[in-house]
Amino acid sequence: MTETGIHYLDARAPDDMRLYAIGDVHGRLDLLAAMHRRIESEFEYKPTADWRTIHLGDYVDRGPDSKGVIDFLIEAQKRDPRNLMLAGNHDIGFLDFLDEPDPDGLFMRYGGVQTAQSYGVDLIGDARWFGKAEAVQRGHAELVKAVPQAHVDFLRSLTFSTSFGDFFFCHAGIRPDVPLESQNPQDLIWIRDAFHNHPGLYPKVIVHGHTPVAEAEVMPNRVNVDTLAWQSGMLTALAVDGADKRILTVQGKGF
Repeated sequence: MTETGIHYLDARAPDDMRLYAIGDVHGRLDLLAAMHRRIESEFEYKPTADWRTIHLGDYVDRGPDSKGVIDFLIEAQKRDPRNLMLAGNHDIGFLDFLDEPDPDGLFMRYGGVQTAQSYGVDLIGDARWFGKAEAVQRGHAELVKAVPQAHVDFLRSLTFSTSFGDFFFCHAGIRPDVPLESQNPQDLIWIRDAFHNHPGLYPKVIVHGHTPVAEAEVMPNRVNVDTLAWQSGMLTALAVDGADKRILTVQGKGF
């Protein structure tokens, strides 16, 4: 890819369509609901002919209410299909754990215990009696029963990318020099260094999360809106209206 790509300063949303891209939520229902209220207030203050609100993945793990986040997103999607949800690595990790309980996998190591707690399940409470592996097996059986089928269906329905105007949206980033339409889903939810360090422009500006930053990172070729909401108490979104681009934040309690 060469400098013939799109620069952030030149990138535009489709005509008569406003775009919002919300970063990693990680169980922070309070912040997700606050961001939606912020966006809805913008619709009231400045109506738009059409819009898309794109959630960039990682709805579960680490924060206190992954179950509530998924309930919220399912309802938002039912209310208006212009609310779009992409897959993050933690969302896929949750599905993987439900299929096969790996005691040393992503889910158990990076916040899945909190996800299970939001469904009323303690994955490790029995570990001192039975050992970690058996405790996880017992907890897994409880979690499979506790997670509604609607939540499993929602997670399975998540797509890995979408694109509007001069912007391409995904959870983690893209593999440089691979066409956007040919990206590997594993890269779309996991990639870091090769994507972050690429100096050239891409065919579209990549809007992503996955790698936490203290505040939104706006580069010529990409925008990172993962501001570690679960811990910092700050959820961030990119808003695009024509050529106008703004960073939105909502603030809550940090941990």
